Amino acid sequence: MATKRTATAAKKAGKDKTAAQPLSSRGVAKAFDACVQRGNAALRPVAEELRRLVKKAVTGSRETVNPWGIPTFDFHGPICFLMVGKNQVTFGFTRGTSLTDSAELLEGTGKNLRHVKLKEMAQVRDPNLRRLILEAAALNRKTPLTASMRVKNAT
Repeated sequence: MATKRTATAAKKAGKDKTAAQPLSSRGVAKAFDACVQRGNAALRPVAEELRRLVKKAVTGSRETVNPWGIPTFDFHGPICFLMVGKNQVTFGFTRGTSLTDSAELLEGTGKNLRHVKLKEMAQVRDPNLRRLILEAAALNRKTPLTASMRVKNAT
């Protein structure tokens, strides 16, 4: 019994989710693409259009992959993420509860995170979604986040 516990502890010790693996920009792009490719093939165009939207709306943002393997966009810290699932692309905002959502696109009940479920290209082209992206970027520009998702202290 003791050896089984030791083996389990050793496995857990090897899986440090808090330490992101440093990747080159080419490595990030490959990892980002791989995450998109794992999802429903019919939703890939939606995910790719969403990627283009974020890059165009927030010039200076960069694609990253967080320690859990989820594609994210950073601009003065993480602003949003995307996950391609079976039935939709989940597009989340790390500070979603702080965003003004007059169109009521955001879903979720977490302390900070909120997300939009996208199934069609028309949803990606919704101007309200672009407004949420721009507001999230402006919020990070005003009060940047650290990698641990905490507001940076002004020093």
